[in-house]
Amino acid sequence: MSAWRLLLTRPAEDCTALAQTLAERGIASHCMPLLAIEALAETAEQRTVFADLQRYCAMIVVSKPAARIGLQLLAQQGAPTPDLPWFSVGAATAAILAEQGLRVYFPESGDDSEALLTLPALHQAIAAAPAPRVLILRGEGGREFLAERLRGQGVTVDYLPLYRRVLPQYAPGELSQRVRAERLNGLVVSSGQGLEHLLQLADGDWPALARLPLFVPSPRVAEQARAAGAQIVVDCRGANAAALLAALEQFPAAAL
Repeated sequence: MSAWRLLLTRPAEDCTALAQTLAERGIASHCMPLLAIEALAETAEQRTVFADLQRYCAMIVVSKPAARIGLQLLAQQGAPTPDLPWFSVGAATAAILAEQGLRVYFPESGDDSEALLTLPALHQAIAAAPAPRVLILRGEGGREFLAERLRGQGVTVDYLPLYRRVLPQYAPGELSQRVRAERLNGLVVSSGQGLEHLLQLADGDWPALARLPLFVPSPRVAEQARAAGAQIVVDCRGANAAALLAALEQFPAAAL
């Protein structure tokens, strides 16, 4: 049985699945979703973009909600989807796209923009287009690093926001109360926005919570966490369960 007792903060459905995976490995956890997904109202911009996908040399989908909502909007168009390469940051998002018969590529290791940018298939898609243009399906905000790097390679990048992430309602002080009640000794966030919500909800209790090990999905989120005062930050180099399990094995609770 692991000595870890972790606070999980993903959206509710993902949080429950992760908790079950951890339990199978003898790792205790407590779910407190700090992200809730709200689809944006359908817009004329969305309809226009999805009706003209052939102008893009590649499609990038940054999350499972973006994949699900994007596919739903595509289906509503009723037109055949152009034969474009699709790219995702992680395997779970790729699986949603692949179920619809799309040609999908994703990094075998590292669920982050840095890993995605190294994919040979992405470089080939960009190089094959005389005036490369890429569409990124995402929530409101996020993945600016990805667009900046692509633009640095001469690629025109368009964003299409499909949803927003909001902080569920909790009572003041509830975060620290749960940590104490469940005797938790580690915190897990899956994104930069998840970290922002953690800090927002912690409020005046953050200095105490900042002493707990904080598991994050990427170097950029790790940098944000350290800048916010987190004392022990573990970069899992991925937001999936396998990445977290690998980090937990590398950093046993007794060693931190």
